[in-house]
Amino acid sequence: MRFLVSGAAGFVPSHLCDLILSDDHQVTGVDNFLTGNARNIAHLARNPNFRFVEADVTKPLPDLGPVDCVIHAASPASPKDYYEYPIETLDVGSIGSRNLLELAYANNARYLVTSTSECYGDPLEHPQVETYWGNVNPVGPRSCYDESKRFAEAITMAYHRKYGLRTNIARIFNTYGPRMKLDDGRVVPQFLDQALREKPITVYGDGTQTRSFCYVSDLVRGLYLLSQSDERLPVNLGNPVERTMVQFAEVIQQLTGTRSKIVFEPLPQDDPKRRKPDISKAKRVLGWEPEVSLEEGLKPTIGYFQSIQTGAIA
Repeated sequence: MRFLVSGAAGFVPSHLCDLILSDDHQVTGVDNFLTGNARNIAHLARNPNFRFVEADVTKPLPDLGPVDCVIHAASPASPKDYYEYPIETLDVGSIGSRNLLELAYANNARYLVTSTSECYGDPLEHPQVETYWGNVNPVGPRSCYDESKRFAEAITMAYHRKYGLRTNIARIFNTYGPRMKLDDGRVVPQFLDQALREKPITVYGDGTQTRSFCYVSDLVRGLYLLSQSDERLPVNLGNPVERTMVQFAEVIQQLTGTRSKIVFEPLPQDDPKRRKPDISKAKRVLGWEPEVSLEEGLKPTIGYFQSIQTGAIA
């Protein structure tokens, strides 16, 4: 098959490109490098099945050739990035989604959008199941990301219902692994950066708020399976093993051997208190569930960040 992956130079999409190519498909990667990094796809330069096009999916698209499956994974994804680029974040979920849906429709191609657990906001139901509509602040500081993804889901379903487009929606929960940006503000790189530099590990709130961390290889395997499925409504993809922020910080201390102490700062506005996916649907529909434990996945992640800090990775 011929895949198009938007945001290809980003953390998750670059790993997804690797997986698709490993199954002998062709991939056209598209990115404008707003938050992506060329080093994430540099290793694919000599792969004859990979082609890269530098382009902004919110603008008129160049001729990208025929395509069988469009995966829209472009978007700033960390609070630091979408706070800096709120308009661009909204544009890529709205205008970008429309442009890529039109491309899929013109090619009679499949279409998958990578949505987010942020659609659930600060959830009042736990764990979060796909039928829960969420508790989202539509005008808060995080709304540029939340509403961008909620719109992306809505227009995806509109194209499916109006045109019969073969669509899929993935609601991604916290994901980590190599190729994350060291300074992107998310909890995994923040804690690792602080621990590796022997700085205090900053926990927001009282540390009892929870997250469920999924290793990137598990996540992209779920995305790939979903892109080939007949499920049209949203599917949660994440690891249901829930940890408090203090517990996670303690795991980081143990694995890095750091002398860093844990310190506490006020919780940011609208920061979710608890986050855990119900993945019953993914198990039933895709036969998918995570396989990599937190400790197992953190080891190569730590090695990656150590290489960045020492300059081994430019």
